[in-house]
Amino acid sequence: METLMVDRVHSSLRLFMNRNAVFLCERLCAQFPAETNVQLLATCYLHNNQPYASYHILKGKKLPESRYLFAISCFRMNLLREAEETLCPVNEPNVEVPSGATGHYLLGLIYRYTGRVAAAAEQFTQALTLDPLLWAAYEELCILGVAEDANECFTEATALRLQQEQTSTSNLEKSNFVNENRVLSPNVSASLVDISPKHIKQLPANNTAEVPGYPHLRATALHVQNTVPSNVGQFDSPSPTVTQTSGIVPPPLFRNLHAYQNTTSGDAPAKPKVNAVNQPPRRKYLDEARLKKVTGRLFNPSGDSVPRRSARLSRDTPINSNSNISQFGGNGSDHSSGSRYEAVDEMWTDNIAATSSSLSIAEGRYFEQDKAERTLSQDSKMATGIKELLGLLRTLGEGYRLSCLFKCQEALEIYRKLPEPQFNTGWVLCQVGKAYFELVDYLEADHFFEFAHRLSPI
Repeated sequence: METLMVDRVHSSLRLFMNRNAVFLCERLCAQFPAETNVQLLATCYLHNNQPYASYHILKGKKLPESRYLFAISCFRMNLLREAEETLCPVNEPNVEVPSGATGHYLLGLIYRYTGRVAAAAEQFTQALTLDPLLWAAYEELCILGVAEDANECFTEATALRLQQEQTSTSNLEKSNFVNENRVLSPNVSASLVDISPKHIKQLPANNTAEVPGYPHLRATALHVQNTVPSNVGQFDSPSPTVTQTSGIVPPPLFRNLHAYQNTTSGDAPAKPKVNAVNQPPRRKYLDEARLKKVTGRLFNPSGDSVPRRSARLSRDTPINSNSNISQFGGNGSDHSSGSRYEAVDEMWTDNIAATSSSLSIAEGRYFEQDKAERTLSQDSKMATGIKELLGLLRTLGEGYRLSCLFKCQEALEIYRKLPEPQFNTGWVLCQVGKAYFELVDYLEADHFFEFAHRLSPI
């Protein structure tokens, strides 16, 4: 409730709905009487031209922001002595002036209106040192006749300092934004893995078959399965358990089309019964099968031709009765199709992991490079903008300083250096009209005053 009301008050102030802001902020302070809310209510009163109400609720507050708002209220009510005591208490000489540059500027105005020119110039200079873009302080120095050359005030060192301040402020805002939005846990970020539904359906089947010599396959698949978001699994059909798949042999991988055609023509032997639970070492039987084949070729007592391949396979079938279905083709080797299927599964898992790792590294490097380029571009634009702004302030400041010193012809030459959009503004045209008036050129002065009035009828 408090956050909502504060947001609405600020929104009303931005839209110049001052009465609505005052009403909402009064309700806010009644419900949550914190000093920060009281400061907001005082701000609403000042926007609504009620400095006396702000003075009443801020009297006796000690926070720097409250002291500054109270001094503003006193200044508007012409209570200059009380405003001065609020900004720099006599009994507390080491207390800093609240609100930084604007506080020093307000104190300078108080000194100026009370006839203390030197103290006022010191406060305006301090305010301009803290904030080089506080043009009102430089104007007051020019009016007092103690302003330094604008080229010395708005220098390259000032531009560098402003750029550093803007960079530090931007980094602070970014860090605050990251801290406020750091709500995702590591498990949530780990679950954002790009896995298709096809892969998700294959993972439980891979988990049920442990390959001898490759125990990491099951662990890897389980890890990937656990990182899948829970809302994906509700659209998958349930996978078979270990007991359901222990007696099921994966389909053979046919790599030789000719051998596949032989199997479909009836030359292939019938499928043997498989016992995947009691699976003996395969390599021993494979060696014996090769040995009998070679023996049959070299030492055939009948002298007949070598038996057909289908007959050899039929004869070799009992030897491999305890193994999975034989795979045809390849380089003449007779490996188990189950182990080959599991090896392919292992290669798929490793390739997915390697590809994901390489993509993550590549994307990380790309984002880092892109971030560095964007930061460099932003810093370059910021530096260019600060230099342009300070160059404009140098021209305007020097013209105004010369005009306040009644060096009107030199001031006119400075003003003519301004670009046309800046020259054709109400403030500059009025300064040019004043310069011509001081030069007793009333026709030109009337021309520029009339032009200024057409552009800015105020």
